[in-house]
Amino acid sequence: MKSALYLCLLLLGLQVQGQQQEQQILHSPEDQSQAEGENLPHVKIASSNANFAFRFYKQVREEAGNKNIFFSPLSISTAFAMLSLGARSNTLRELHKGLFFKQTEMEEQEIHEGFQHVLQLLNDPHREVQLNMGNALFIDNRLKLLEKFLDDVTNFYYSEAISSNFQNSPEAIKEINKYLERKTHGKIVDLVKSLDPATMMVLVNYIFFKGSWEKPFNNLNTRDRDFFLDANNSVKVKMMHQEKAFNIHRDENLSCWVVEIPYTGNVTSLFVLPEEGKMKQVEDALLKETVSNWMESLKKRKIYLDLPKFSVSGSYDVKSLFEKMGMTEVFSDQADLSGVAEETLLKVSKAIHKATVDVRENGTEASAVTMLEITPFSLPFPPPPRIHFNRPFLIMIIDKTTHNMLFMGKIVNPTARED
Repeated sequence: MKSALYLCLLLLGLQVQGQQQEQQILHSPEDQSQAEGENLPHVKIASSNANFAFRFYKQVREEAGNKNIFFSPLSISTAFAMLSLGARSNTLRELHKGLFFKQTEMEEQEIHEGFQHVLQLLNDPHREVQLNMGNALFIDNRLKLLEKFLDDVTNFYYSEAISSNFQNSPEAIKEINKYLERKTHGKIVDLVKSLDPATMMVLVNYIFFKGSWEKPFNNLNTRDRDFFLDANNSVKVKMMHQEKAFNIHRDENLSCWVVEIPYTGNVTSLFVLPEEGKMKQVEDALLKETVSNWMESLKKRKIYLDLPKFSVSGSYDVKSLFEKMGMTEVFSDQADLSGVAEETLLKVSKAIHKATVDVRENGTEASAVTMLEITPFSLPFPPPPRIHFNRPFLIMIIDKTTHNMLFMGKIVNPTARED
């Protein structure tokens, strides 16, 4: 009988706030030469992380039915990549395959160096955006971790190692929940409800993002409007409005609009609005190449933009989802996590993930900025399109510094609060 390694994947409080700021967006690594950039470990893993994100999304979609979806693919990838430091033989191969890390393209060392660099860049205190990502190991005082595993999780993943007494389960639960609440600024509360009696370690990843729109919405323009859940049902939402120039793309093949709404601090969001009845077609086409094509095809154009305010969350049993994606061994008695601890056979007994998102006009701080926008005269142009997010849409939040997708979701009902 194996002792249980309880792997807890935790996420994030994500709050999008539009506080008007004068700072310019930072330059991304794309400003470096293409060849140099593609060889950086964090750029190499970004491709794998994107493939994993869309695969995981499609698995979640199968079970979500007509519910909102929201999760952090980077949080999940990071937690399992960190765990893979202690995995061996087929367990390691299965994890790498499930996370889309190809041994032919990347050495194992490069994978961990990639995440190390991502963590450094995301947590850079000089960034304009409030973005924190980190890891922690809560370790039972009866478990003796191997020195190499402890060194590696500390060096590559900057993980904190916290001694815990899992024999006193209520106290351990309280300690973990308090830690997560603090790290997500109160957004994730009481995530851990219970612990397996055999738990010897809890592995945690958290990510917190609070972004300010580069172009905040004016709350005086927010109105009550209908949001159409489907052809026959609608709900009232607070609809924000702007008439400004945004990077947009009309994908005629997939029948959808793509609008880029950037934040200060080199983080951006893509809002994807399929035509009525075309959501599944767009979701089926979600691949790294599709999104890359959208990004490359964006053109700046004035639009009438309507976007609902919303606050939604999602909770996921990652163990169940991973097993359906073919990653089963790490959760079974065949698990080989012999690189984690001395003389203790371990497996993952539970893996959970929770994410929240709050999108609104701007923050509560008052600020005044005078800006004159000078544009060249042009020949008569067709009237600006109205892109009205009044039906289900997709959202992706991308960190342009590391090329990683921080969050991804589908908003089916902006008024629903289900977990």
